[in-house]
Amino acid sequence: MKQMEVTIMGQSYLLGCPDGGEAALSKAVSQVDREMSAIRDAGRVKARERIAVLAALNLAYQLAESGTAAATESRPAPAAANSLPDLDGMIRRLDEALGHDGQLL
Repeated sequence: MKQMEVTIMGQSYLLGCPDGGEAALSKAVSQVDREMSAIRDAGRVKARERIAVLAALNLAYQLAESGTAAATESRPAPAAANSLPDLDGMIRRLDEALGHDGQLL
């Protein structure tokens, strides 16, 4: 494992980095530095620790949102926007498959 020296909000850190991961780590450091600097520059929060927590929450939220958007885009669209599944038919088929011992309704 390689070590990289990075700077976040003017402070240096020595981080471990897997071989070949330098570009990804540099990109991550840039995102964290940009987010923390924006929070600091807004002037409402002064403590470095609080800035780091807020930046982490902002970045985690962005990641979750992008994951949700990607999952939504990968789902097939329904045949008709207003179509509802035939619940009675589904229950009937499940009852037939389960037999008398496992009837749902």
